[in-house]
Amino acid sequence: MKKPVICITMGDGAGIGPEIIMKMMKDPEVYEWADLVVSGDLKILKRAGGIIGADVEFNLIRTMDEAVFKKGIVNVFDLDLLPEDLPFGRISPAAGDAAYRYIEKAVSLANTGEIDVICTAPLNKEAMQKGGHQYPGHTEILADLTSTNDYAMLLSSPKLKVIHVTTHIGLIDAVNKIEPGRVYNVIRMAHDVLIQSGLEDPRIAVCGINPHAGENGLFGYGEEGEKLDPAIRKAKEEGINVTDPLPADTLFFRAVRGDFDIVVAMYHDQGHAPIKVLGLESGVNITVGLPILRTSVDHGTAFDIAGKGIADEASLKEAVRQGVEMAPAHSRNQG
Repeated sequence: MKKPVICITMGDGAGIGPEIIMKMMKDPEVYEWADLVVSGDLKILKRAGGIIGADVEFNLIRTMDEAVFKKGIVNVFDLDLLPEDLPFGRISPAAGDAAYRYIEKAVSLANTGEIDVICTAPLNKEAMQKGGHQYPGHTEILADLTSTNDYAMLLSSPKLKVIHVTTHIGLIDAVNKIEPGRVYNVIRMAHDVLIQSGLEDPRIAVCGINPHAGENGLFGYGEEGEKLDPAIRKAKEEGINVTDPLPADTLFFRAVRGDFDIVVAMYHDQGHAPIKVLGLESGVNITVGLPILRTSVDHGTAFDIAGKGIADEASLKEAVRQGVEMAPAHSRNQG
């Protein structure tokens, strides 16, 4: 079987990104899942490899044709933007700019069809903005670089997938922002990404906004009927296998049990809390709606432990694994 090709972006060189990449590349298992390349700085990756004792060989590449996909070989697009003695755990405009440039390189590879998935190590928002790039985070960078207007956050773990209608806004603002067009688009994105990954008829469950999904108007002010029902009707008319609004307090239990393939959550904590109860190390952030699949670790740069060799690579490894799982089915077919 052909393996998906995944480009890992190094993130902020002053954080734990380089360490967790090198720790993961020590693991023979990941080479069996995917063909991997790194967009970053070779000297920083070598330094991280020395810190964690990685017995690997680096392969400096300028094109994908030069990549060697064998266990123990780390293929690196070396942008050569940072000094070898970049201080750990400190805000650096140079590192912030470099983190942006690594993503830019990965997107260029995606645009030419040379990679199937981008997997991002963490960047530091303050460093990136001081480096001249005024974005809230990875998602907005990728949306801008791919000219994407409509996208959504999907959190994925081995037992549960949740896609969000709203994310980083207050609860009152979130309820006001929920409207049928956005709800329909998120349902459609959930359906399409699971179809793309090879699932024939995804079972999509929609969370209600109010307790008991409003219970026919008993709770709230008819938000389910006004904001959710028109979107669900439209999706059903198009043949999408989607539920009417369901009470969140029982829906997530049912989803973990296996009744549904993905849950559409209305706001940040409604979707994030169940995923994180299942384990912080297993949750992966996936941006859907882009022309390429992007997965990410679900943690930050951890400046306080950077350079100490103690950062845990589990979330990055899970991000790669789920990138393989969610990759377009054609990338896993016979070459």
